[in-house]
Amino acid sequence: MVQTSFSLNGKIALLTGASRGLGQGMAVGLAEAGADVIGAGISDMSDTRRQIEALGRSFYEIKADLSQEGAAVQLVDDALKKVGKIDILVNNAGIIRRNESEQFSDEDWDAVINVNLNSVFRLTREVGKQMIKQGSGKIINIASMLSFQGGLRVPAYTASKHAVAGLTKSLANEWVSKGINVNAIAPGYMATDNTEALRNDEVRNAYITSRIPKGEWGTPADLKGPVVFLASDASSYVNGHVLCVDGGWMSS
Repeated sequence: MVQTSFSLNGKIALLTGASRGLGQGMAVGLAEAGADVIGAGISDMSDTRRQIEALGRSFYEIKADLSQEGAAVQLVDDALKKVGKIDILVNNAGIIRRNESEQFSDEDWDAVINVNLNSVFRLTREVGKQMIKQGSGKIINIASMLSFQGGLRVPAYTASKHAVAGLTKSLANEWVSKGINVNAIAPGYMATDNTEALRNDEVRNAYITSRIPKGEWGTPADLKGPVVFLASDASSYVNGHVLCVDGGWMSS
């Protein structure tokens, strides 16, 4: 039955940035589909733990600052020691810095590129080694509308998210023959901490909302279905795809 192909029973998912927002929404969605979840991040994840354990699933918390050298390797080592395998990787952790491009500092550029791109590659590489040994795995990167567009006052974020889309396609080509699917989700304008500045700007908020055919910002719950699809056997023939979850933004 088709419902069985969406089941994640017996699967272990490692998800970065699991404390709140999109990460929390996806973590809970994976647990609702039957997965046990390893949440990695630097913030308190007690609320995520509470929601996942209420579903009867296990939640393993690992403190990891992916801006630090060697953090990705240590995170994978710690995860494998806790649970022995990783079936699903969701690279969700990310940061954003805003400034006029002519005033954008090297420090802000390096910080964004390091977390949003460098750590994604390093973590994927390390998890990929394990998945190649297993002969299976699902890797889901979190891209953005700014994987396709330029945005304003976010040059490093835009560059990093364009690169994430390219990295997704590159690894998909290389690893599909090894039983690993690599795809990405590009969320549209979602009501999270990262977009608080935009939502508080009456002019920008009105413009953005008017351009979304659905007429409203998305929520973390809107990513539950897409992440479960890409993490499950239902997407076994989907590879190298960047799935827009945007209320129709890219079609407008």
